[in-house]
Amino acid sequence: MTIRTLFHKIGANEDLNFLLTNRIPRVALTHFMGWFSQIKTPWIKDASIAVWQSFADLDLSEAKKSTFESLHDCFIRELKPGARVVDPDPQVFTSPCDGIVGALGQVVDGAVYQAKGFPYSLNDLLGQDTDHSDWQDGVFMTIRITSSMYHRFHAPCDGKLKQVTYFSGDTWNVNPIALKRVEKLFCKNERALLRMEMGEQKHPVALVPVAAVLVASIRLHAIDTLLHTRYHGPDVIDCDASFRKGEELGWFQHGSTIIVFAPKGFQFANDIQDGTPIKMGQALFTMP
Repeated sequence: MTIRTLFHKIGANEDLNFLLTNRIPRVALTHFMGWFSQIKTPWIKDASIAVWQSFADLDLSEAKKSTFESLHDCFIRELKPGARVVDPDPQVFTSPCDGIVGALGQVVDGAVYQAKGFPYSLNDLLGQDTDHSDWQDGVFMTIRITSSMYHRFHAPCDGKLKQVTYFSGDTWNVNPIALKRVEKLFCKNERALLRMEMGEQKHPVALVPVAAVLVASIRLHAIDTLLHTRYHGPDVIDCDASFRKGEELGWFQHGSTIIVFAPKGFQFANDIQDGTPIKMGQALFTMP
């Protein structure tokens, strides 16, 4: 039995998967992984990447460079120019990242579903002191980024990043198995609210990057601050950073999930549904 086959068998056993990825010292292990992944000793780096490739579908053929300084350097790799095609239609809101659609639908009176039958509220996710009226009856989409995927995220449309709000929290795994078992999981984990204005009409849009076990920390080009579980504030950071559609906004120091919120009137692309694999630059919504 190969290592990859063994990991697939463990992943298929939901009880064992949940136990091994959640019933552990999650935050401490995430801090350790953050340190370990940045070790530049060649044999440690090479062995770590080899182990990663042995149990995950890690494809480095699209990477901008072929050698990496560390496991972390490989994780946050850039892509070759032209590796992603960004839909040029100005009325199309594109995916900010590579990933798999975990959930999508209407926000009904501020209620959202992290998985079938498991709702949470915008109050729980974004805080009672945050104005989220723009998305109270809007639309949402959850995009899960697996460990081997490209982990940088980009602007879905021309616009501005107006404010970043950081929420400290836990680092539960965010895979489908955990989402079915942990109520309001996204509301428990470390996350950030990126409040944006998109398109000529300045549509209010939010991107909410959510951390996970082993994969916390967010770096944004617009602010000179690394957001991570040891960050102690300020919790709200105002900015006024302009960007063009497809321009890189930042990256996960490690990966996780991005939840997109858009106002009422945004329409889902016809081919998007739960479980759909997507690429950065692919159409997600059409704007009113």
